[in-house]
Amino acid sequence: MASIWNISVLLLLVFGAANAESNVNQEAKKPIQTFRPYNVAHRGACGEIPEETAAAYHRAIEIGADFIETDILASKDGQLVCFHDVTLDDTTDVKNRTEFSDRKRTYEVQGVNVTGYFVVDFTLEELKSLKVKQRFSFRDQQYNGKYSIITFEEYITIALYADRTVGIYPEIKNPVHINEHVKWTNGKKFEDIFVETLQKYGYKGTYLSESWLKQPVFIQSFAPTSLIYISNKTDSPKVFLIDDVSIPTQDTNQSYAEITSDGYFSYISQYVVGIGPWKDTIVRPQDNYLTTPTDLVARVHAHNLQVHPYTFRNENSYLHFNFHQDPYQEYDYWINQIGVDGLFTDFTGSLHLYQEHTSPYPKDIKTSDDLLRKIEYIISKYERA
Repeated sequence: MASIWNISVLLLLVFGAANAESNVNQEAKKPIQTFRPYNVAHRGACGEIPEETAAAYHRAIEIGADFIETDILASKDGQLVCFHDVTLDDTTDVKNRTEFSDRKRTYEVQGVNVTGYFVVDFTLEELKSLKVKQRFSFRDQQYNGKYSIITFEEYITIALYADRTVGIYPEIKNPVHINEHVKWTNGKKFEDIFVETLQKYGYKGTYLSESWLKQPVFIQSFAPTSLIYISNKTDSPKVFLIDDVSIPTQDTNQSYAEITSDGYFSYISQYVVGIGPWKDTIVRPQDNYLTTPTDLVARVHAHNLQVHPYTFRNENSYLHFNFHQDPYQEYDYWINQIGVDGLFTDFTGSLHLYQEHTSPYPKDIKTSDDLLRKIEYIISKYERA
């Protein structure tokens, strides 16, 4: 099956690129839901299948993801690929590949010296020769070595050729590091190539616009300067990711306190539609019990921004004691008590089942036109109120 998929993707990319904006009929597809928090498949269905592989994204779509999420890096020859870490060590077989034994390097990444086999030191062909493995030893290992790294374009194709409307949620990953080590012609930057790839495949439009509803996308980054830079190049909605309280921004060296202040939210809201914080910074744990929630979500909402926290995982080691080892209780807490607008989850099927149980997809919405009419009706009611 994997070889058939690889061939089909290749054919789609070859024959579809010339008319990438119109090669998929999105009109006839079941539209993306917008009435409940978004189910964001973090690196695909990575709780089951090795992360950021074609199989993980297909599985995520099969079990109910609204969006499939990915991290975008660049190869030595400037090709954009889906991979989380700047190094290949933890989730590929690179350490066992003797032909690459001389590629080990030490680079400074976000102020820390990191040693390993860096994505930026491998061509796309070399990256494609590696096999991906499960990150965590306590997850299913049967798929190790079966799948390869995929490109940004292959990832996009998976979403576009799904049998329903599925959004994409790509991250501009470590742009400072990428722009330092990878160079493109005509003075272009990583961010330029990223946006051009999205536009090649027809991704455009502000949040909930007709164009966006046909091909939903959120562009995410921990680097605020990247989000501001691309705001002049695309009107697609953007989400500012926020790390743990002790980690400054990778490009501007701003503290957590600074970037979560009301003044900063007022500023960044000119460029983004939401934030994506680490969930333990919204409700901080102590002795594995959650404490009183901070006012972060309320303050973000006051600036008309969404909140999409990360990362929800089913395993007991990730569930705080408050939830009695039950991920459904955790989802219920974050959706109904904290009031978030989207959730990054390694187990998108669990979140989908929970949401279908508690807030099923409306039966009267069958096309994108139905969805537009519903949105217009809700807006008109709000404006009259």
